[in-house]
Amino acid sequence: MPETPLISAHGLHTHYGQSHILRGVDFVVGQGQTIGLMGRNGMGKTTLLKSIMGIVKPSGGGVLIKGHPMTGASPYAVARLGIAYVPEGRGIFGNLSVKENLVMAARPGTRGQRDWTYERVLDTFPRLAERLNHGGQQLSGGEQQMLTIGRALMTNPDVLILDEATEGLAPLIAREIWRICGLIRESGISSVIVDKAWKQVTQITDRNVILVKGEVVFEGSSEELLSQPHLLEQYLGV
Repeated sequence: MPETPLISAHGLHTHYGQSHILRGVDFVVGQGQTIGLMGRNGMGKTTLLKSIMGIVKPSGGGVLIKGHPMTGASPYAVARLGIAYVPEGRGIFGNLSVKENLVMAARPGTRGQRDWTYERVLDTFPRLAERLNHGGQQLSGGEQQMLTIGRALMTNPDVLILDEATEGLAPLIAREIWRICGLIRESGISSVIVDKAWKQVTQITDRNVILVKGEVVFEGSSEELLSQPHLLEQYLGV
């Protein structure tokens, strides 16, 4: 029997008031897969992620997490099933120290796994180890992104969702984030990565999905996408 997908969204429609954002989107994340979610601004990428996480309630279609119906469920219920979400804008606790941000999130995963310990996170993010007693608001943008990812890993997730992984970061810091994304893939955690840096995304993804006006216009491997540069120009403007 085929493995049950970790995330399976089918026929998703989502509205913001009268605005019809998602229009029948299918989106699947399997065990150990790294998926790139692409598209220009305003095409529905963040809305898709929020619809999966229960932050926004879909108006049609359904979401299954590990086979469990979770359409419109509370975000904490989705998180308890092993889905960690790093939102655009990071969302750390600025009044807590780096150490407190990490320790408060620590828990075993859904299978009891404790692969990502406090020590492993600090080994992976040495910059955070140097700033353990700094408040979240004292960190640079890149350090805040590292802290947000590190905090998500402390939950030992089955799927890590990164929305705008490197947006606004200096090139040196962005390279460090991409290095970490590669380590996450190697660790066996499935991930969904939203980022405008398509070259970096396609280097580490198994499959890529492009949204245009809330509809899937391409789904395929990095090799398939890169072999059709007209799609990159047409749908991503590159």
